[in-house]
Amino acid sequence: MNITTSVEQTPRPNGTRRYPRTLPQPVLNVLRPLVAVLSRTLWRIRWNGTQNIPTDGGVIIAANHQTYVDPFWVGAAVKRPVRFLAWDAAFNWPIVGLLLKLFGAWPLQLEGSDPGPIRLSLRWIRDGGAVVIFPEGGRGNPDGSMKKFKAGAVRMALEAGVPILPVTIRGGERVWPNTRRFPRLGVRVEITYHPIFHVEQCESEDTRECARRESERLSAIVRSSL
Repeated sequence: MNITTSVEQTPRPNGTRRYPRTLPQPVLNVLRPLVAVLSRTLWRIRWNGTQNIPTDGGVIIAANHQTYVDPFWVGAAVKRPVRFLAWDAAFNWPIVGLLLKLFGAWPLQLEGSDPGPIRLSLRWIRDGGAVVIFPEGGRGNPDGSMKKFKAGAVRMALEAGVPILPVTIRGGERVWPNTRRFPRLGVRVEITYHPIFHVEQCESEDTRECARRESERLSAIVRSSL
């Protein structure tokens, strides 16, 4: 399959505008339940709170980050077009990089200043799409505890005027810690989708202060199910 990063400028409603190419959405719709079955088989994975996943409208899905397969686990229960912001270096890895592109991930520099992926994500959610973000910036601590959330997810929610869906991944650190070359099988993993989180900016509060405060509140929600 020929994968290109060209973007068509003609606007289309509800997340259907042309974006960097992925597998066709009907194919992704078929693969999603297959990913779920495979995950249940290999890791006894369980999804909780799926009734909290919005079926339409722009939304940012913010999750803690424990393994390289987190995007596939989080997206498996989201039955709508979804895109991911992922570490740009991972796109150069064999197999993993190709899968990230095919499943709709966009490369993000963790320590860089390239605004392109953020602009693309904002356009997607304003068109009614869903974007998965890992506010820790990288994988969490080896014991499964979370690193401090960066403010990017909240800033994007403020700018686009969309809510955030907090998600907790529990048990993933035992599947693929950074001390292992390959994932461990048979480990129980739980994915919990919390109720929708609406960013609340106080009167006379500047954006930076709001983003810091609301990121801490978002982090507390995600941490509550670890």
